[in-house]
Amino acid sequence: MATAVVHYAAAALTDRGRKRPSNEDAFGYSVEHGVFLVCDGMGGAAAGEIASSVAVDEMLRVLTGRDPGKPLAAEAEKAVAAANQAILSRAKRSNKLTGMGTTLVALLVEERRAWMLNVGDSRGYRLRNSRPGSHLEQITLDHSLVEEQVRMGRMDRAEALRSPLRNVITRALGTQGCVTPDVFELETEPGDIFLLCSDGLTRELSDSLIESLLSAGAPLEELCTRLVAAANQAGGHDNITSLLVRVEA
Repeated sequence: MATAVVHYAAAALTDRGRKRPSNEDAFGYSVEHGVFLVCDGMGGAAAGEIASSVAVDEMLRVLTGRDPGKPLAAEAEKAVAAANQAILSRAKRSNKLTGMGTTLVALLVEERRAWMLNVGDSRGYRLRNSRPGSHLEQITLDHSLVEEQVRMGRMDRAEALRSPLRNVITRALGTQGCVTPDVFELETEPGDIFLLCSDGLTRELSDSLIESLLSAGAPLEELCTRLVAAANQAGGHDNITSLLVRVEA
């Protein structure tokens, strides 16, 4: 029995926001190789911008040049390790870059199979449009101090939103010698929309509002524009990046 070929389409947009002097977010993707990435850098001066760009470039280099005979999930973890080392090596060249790091959220696809992985608090979501009553689902789990407190029952969601420690992340690329991403294996269906984004989007917009915007049925480029515009309208306190991937039959 023949298996239907699955195609993917993507679009992305990043914006400085209304409060930050520069944009330390970065994204990259290759539809041909099934690789989609968003990073949110951190560090003084331009260090965060460098860390996120290095991570995206290194992840793309490794994953677009991978051996197609090897398991994609294993190659993804190899790419994360390479990106981590690339940031550490770059930081050693300049005192101004010491301590720089970046989050990472990635989607890797191979026919009907997909893997989402993350380090830090940049998020990955899936909106399943093929079934009645489907809704936006957060796939990744934030590596942040307050989110881990919420998961352990030591803090509720309202307290997490008010906490002065809500910007503290517990895992990032470039801040330690070895970093392990969380990896989530998924099966895709035609009509699925995946959203990869930095916290500049999710801090400003509720999941229900994001779901409403993504359900509008517009082209991916327009949906990215609407998401970023809504986050800016809600305050735009941080850099905002939205990368959308749609599964097409």
